[in-house]
Amino acid sequence: MAKRAAHSRAWQRMLSGRRLDLLDPSPLDVEIADIAHGLARVARWNGQTEGDHIFSVAQHTLLVELMAKRQTGGLDRRLGLALLLHDAPEYVIGDMITPFKAVIGDAYKVVEKRLLAAIHLRFGLPPELPKDLEKLIKAADRAAAYLEATKLAGFAPAEAKKFFGEPPDLPAATVREYLTPWPAGTAEARYLARFETLAAE
Repeated sequence: MAKRAAHSRAWQRMLSGRRLDLLDPSPLDVEIADIAHGLARVARWNGQTEGDHIFSVAQHTLLVELMAKRQTGGLDRRLGLALLLHDAPEYVIGDMITPFKAVIGDAYKVVEKRLLAAIHLRFGLPPELPKDLEKLIKAADRAAAYLEATKLAGFAPAEAKKFFGEPPDLPAATVREYLTPWPAGTAEARYLARFETLAAE
C-alpha cells in the first residue's frame, strides 16, 4: 500500500455518505447507487464526442454488455456483473484516456486494480477475474470503442480499425439507441435497472 502523509486525505465522500479510501478501499464502502450516479456523469473520450450530452461511462458499459451478448449468444449472472462493473473504478477516479495513462505509467493502474478488487468483492465476484472472462470483456470493450470512435469521436473507420480492430456488426436501430448520448439521469437509471435485474437472478 502506498504511504500517505498524516494530514493528507486519500478518501472520497460519496452521496450515500460512504468514504471510499483510494489507497485501502473497503468493499463495505462500495454502493451500487454511488457507482451508477458517478459513471453516468463521467465522460468517455474526455468529452470530445458529438451530441447534446456527454457519452457517459455508464452508457458505454451497457454498450459493452450488448457487444458481449452478441459475441457469446448470452450472459450468465457472473459475466453480466463483471461486464457491468468492468469500468466501475472510474466512478471515483474518472475515465483517464489511454494516451495519458501511457504518460503517467503504472500509478493509475495500481489504484484502479485495487478499487476494482474491492468492487468485485462487494458484489460477489473474485478480486481478479479468470483470464477467459477478462479476454471476453476486453474484446467487447474494443468493439464498443470502435463504434464510439467512429460514430461520436470523429475517427475515420480506417483509423479506428487500426486501434480497436474490426468493426462490429449491429442493426442500425441498435446503433442509434446506444450511440446517441443519453442524459445523465437516463444513463444512471438504465445502469441501475440492469444491475437490479442481474442481482435478482
